[in-house]
Amino acid sequence: MNKVLLSNMMFYGFHGVHEYEREVGQRFYIDVEYCVNAEQAALSDDLTHAVDYTVVYSHVKQVIENHRFQLLEALGRHIADSLLELPLIRAVTVRIRKPYVPIPGQIDYVQVETQRTKA
Repeated sequence: MNKVLLSNMMFYGFHGVHEYEREVGQRFYIDVEYCVNAEQAALSDDLTHAVDYTVVYSHVKQVIENHRFQLLEALGRHIADSLLELPLIRAVTVRIRKPYVPIPGQIDYVQVETQRTKA
């Protein structure tokens, strides 16, 4: 089993509980870690036996830019479920960082982590 990590992808999305967050939007930073059986890919050195990183990136981009969620938990689950539809991915962890949160104090970001496994 192999783990693959796409780290600190940045997308602009319109997610949040407050209406202004869904109207103005903001940057979201995403990490995706997924588990695959890459034995055949490692032996063949052939991309057709692996999960193409660009496909994973495109799935995440599509969800973040084309859907709107109030909660990061819902966004994370939707991203994870989308990635589990890819045939070779067995498990996925999605971390979403939202730097601009309506908290009256100094904070770098809020992060939600979602883990999903193929049944």
